[in-house]
Amino acid sequence: MLREFFYNLVERIRATLGPLARRVMSRAGTIIGPYARQVRRRVDPYIEQGRARYQKLEARERLLVQIAAALVGVLLVYNFVYRPIIGIGTTLQDKISQRQHDLVEVRRLVATYSALKTDVLKAEKRTVPLSRDFSLFSVIEGAMTKSVGHDKIASIAPGTERKVSDDFTEFSVELKLNNVSLQQLVDALYSISNLAVPVGIDNLHIARRTPDTHAFDVDLDCVALARNG
Repeated sequence: MLREFFYNLVERIRATLGPLARRVMSRAGTIIGPYARQVRRRVDPYIEQGRARYQKLEARERLLVQIAAALVGVLLVYNFVYRPIIGIGTTLQDKISQRQHDLVEVRRLVATYSALKTDVLKAEKRTVPLSRDFSLFSVIEGAMTKSVGHDKIASIAPGTERKVSDDFTEFSVELKLNNVSLQQLVDALYSISNLAVPVGIDNLHIARRTPDTHAFDVDLDCVALARNG
């Protein structure tokens, strides 16, 4: 029974590895054929000696030798054929995953660029006229006088003009309101946001007054962008 089991095992291994081994040997033969013939001439005497010794072995010993040879063949095929093929597939899958990740990153960058480009176009449209007839100081002073009254303006002063880029210049007005109610504060901010020219609010600071906790002192900078040229 044991002999029959090992015999069937060897036959299964041969049936599984036979076609693959033949294909590998066929490809390898065309490359190393000339070298193999030289080696064969030198090795043939040793092979004949091995065969002679193999024929002298008993049947059980021959079976064990066959099993050992089959196991060595399995190890060789696994290490030199199967693992390289799996390695190629794994490397290819890694490259595909990396390319997919790069594609997602490129798409994200394109979306960011498109959003920034849209913001720039909107900013170019939201500019005040760059001329002697326009004064951001006068615009803010008039808006505050209408919304909260001139008496609530503690101070108002034009800020320093700042060249943002070759295409844009930033104008600013420093404004301070004293003793305004919450409703007046809302009216003041609303009037600035709804001016005929685009004006933004920067550095807004609100402090509650004492002892009248329903009144506030407000510091803010009003800024506007003008297109050069």
